[in-house]
Amino acid sequence: MYPAPFEYHRARSVDEAISLLSQYGSDAKLIAGGHSLLPMMKLRLATPAHLIDIRTIDGLQYIEDKGDYIAIGAGTSHAAIEKSDLLKQKMPLLPQAAAVIGDPQVRNMGTIGGSLAHADPAADYPAAVLAAGAQLVAVGEDGERVIPAEEFFVELFQTDLDEREILTEIRVPVISGNTRGAYLKFPHPASRFAIVGCAALVTLENNVCSDVRVAFTGVASTAFRDSGVEDALRGQPLNESTIQKAAEQAAESDELEIMEDNFASEDYRRHLAKVYAKRTLMQIASAF
Repeated sequence: MYPAPFEYHRARSVDEAISLLSQYGSDAKLIAGGHSLLPMMKLRLATPAHLIDIRTIDGLQYIEDKGDYIAIGAGTSHAAIEKSDLLKQKMPLLPQAAAVIGDPQVRNMGTIGGSLAHADPAADYPAAVLAAGAQLVAVGEDGERVIPAEEFFVELFQTDLDEREILTEIRVPVISGNTRGAYLKFPHPASRFAIVGCAALVTLENNVCSDVRVAFTGVASTAFRDSGVEDALRGQPLNESTIQKAAEQAAESDELEIMEDNFASEDYRRHLAKVYAKRTLMQIASAF
């Protein structure tokens, strides 16, 4: 199917893109790699009258060590994140998530900012940035603001971004020497999106879990941290027995509305959340 007619604009700077967003408001959409937006446009689930291309804007493609955190430009491709030695050393969750996105063509064209701003409930990055404790930088007419990842994802395909703002940077804290992380998913066989994906970071102090961050994608209408798993493991040794007990708490919150579709029922997704919580945490345990 062909997209609905639209007017194409190529922004030469962030300021120009913001000006175009302000001019066209809810009739406009940003595009960088296009691998999130274009499929929806072809299905006419999204019908923007104006498409603002930000891919060629200078200064949005970088991965830089800032000391306490790694700064990633929102225009950075999945492939660049996957291959980054800096991220592999200091925040391996992001390269692990990037490595299982789509296929090589998607990873070379798609961008982390586009994926996060699109907020697909089955995308890989949302769980990873939640577990990492990332902060997201948005720029609009009123200047810059920093949004914690836990406040960024609002609802299905909805974020805290204003329609006149652009996501410009993702800041991920550097992990300590006694912290390990992992991301694993059960992918849809065609799209490679996550039926269920689990990201986790665990810090050990005196052989017990002093800090635990576990996040899921693909389970509910938006990615979320699972306090049930975290609370069950915090203060416990990291072994198969404690991991099994913690994993049984996955996706059990009464506040969750588990997604259901033709591929996976609500019960199946809840089951997979427990399976992938265990697998992810066991992989972390083996890394210590």
